Amino acid sequence: MKQKTTIKERKHTFNRYAWRQFKKNKLAYLSFRILVVLVIIALLCPILANDKPLYIKYEGSHYFPAFSFKNHYEILNTESGKHEKIQLDIADWKRMDLENVIWAPVSYSPNKSEKLNRYLNAGYKSPGDKQLFDNKEGEVIEIPARFRHWLGTNKKGEDVLAGLIHGTRTSLLIGMLSMGIASIIGLITGALAGYYGDTKLTATRGSFWLFVVGVLTAYYYGFMMRSFSLEDGLAGSGFSFIFQCLISLVIFTAICGVFYYTGKYVGKIPGLNKQVSVPVDLIISRVIEMLTSIPRLILIISFAAIASEPSLFNVMVIIGLTSWAGIARLTRAEFLKVRELEYIEAAKALGYSERRIIFTHALPNCLAPAVVAIAFGVASAILIESGLSFLGIGLPHDVVTWGSLLSAGKENFDAWWLVIFPGLAIFLTVTIYNLIGDGLRDALDPRLKG
Repeated sequence: MKQKTTIKERKHTFNRYAWRQFKKNKLAYLSFRILVVLVIIALLCPILANDKPLYIKYEGSHYFPAFSFKNHYEILNTESGKHEKIQLDIADWKRMDLENVIWAPVSYSPNKSEKLNRYLNAGYKSPGDKQLFDNKEGEVIEIPARFRHWLGTNKKGEDVLAGLIHGTRTSLLIGMLSMGIASIIGLITGALAGYYGDTKLTATRGSFWLFVVGVLTAYYYGFMMRSFSLEDGLAGSGFSFIFQCLISLVIFTAICGVFYYTGKYVGKIPGLNKQVSVPVDLIISRVIEMLTSIPRLILIISFAAIASEPSLFNVMVIIGLTSWAGIARLTRAEFLKVRELEYIEAAKALGYSERRIIFTHALPNCLAPAVVAIAFGVASAILIESGLSFLGIGLPHDVVTWGSLLSAGKENFDAWWLVIFPGLAIFLTVTIYNLIGDGLRDALDPRLKG
């Protein structure tokens, strides 16, 4: 018990040391604080930019349209005694006779043009242009400061600032979740390759070769025979693709399990009971080389082209499945160093299972390089998503992203604000992730004193 407490105290001490080292890197620490602000913006974007009021008082009653799960209100008109039906998504809130109202800081929603305002500010209004407004009396006046498009509009009159705010959520979500998928795959494969190498995992000749045959058979029946189902799932929604993949994985695992347990008995046959090494590192390394030999952007575009129905979920999965190789390589390299250390030998002497040694004792001590790679990977995923959106591939057209805002700028080269502001958002986010990655690399390296 005393030894466990000591290990926890050492880990806590190193975490505090790493945090102090990270804070000493001024650029990295400033980038981390900016990232926190971006995360807050992403979480609060429906409150920060919304064409529905946050609160209204109408006909003596209080309502919260921006937070309502209803699609309409049935309001009793005190003068006429009749019920008035207000459709929340198409109501002309800015010209309603409201007794009291609280607007969002940006009183516009993304991908929502000024139909009710007669497209007065459509056709690329720059931040400094004269902007017009159709008031309650039907008069066209200069737009009040409260409703001004501070970063301009696009061709349809959609507010650029509202798009930037909501695009923050999409970009951060894709970056973090796609790298979450890549991290799981990369850490597991890298850990297995580094720990076992080509010689440490042994099996009888009969069980090994029968398992190889089982893997090929399982791949054929689990994936090749179900290729049309997988293509249909990819062409549909992201969840249908995941469901079809899970079915294939269940079939694959079941067939591998049958051959594995059958191999135990086959391995007892004379001539097939000789112990051989399983080249885990060789197999995983060759898979990584195959993946890295194909340009990732082309691979992602190819997968995205198969999906006839663009989906945010599909893009996250595709980026995640093609981004784990770097994490696996770094994890493998760390495992090659730590697998011969004393605490691993002590864990083996105590009779701990190899699964416990790999994932409980070794992996936590090999995470530092992988964490840095994940930070850089998030920045790379945001760039890939922006590139796909710029090309009009992968994401639905009703999902606003920084890349889609940039894409709108290529239709009119004079609309500089459609290029400058989304471009700065992408540049800022990618830069802060890279600076955070540099800071983590220095902070998590105990050889660097400061």
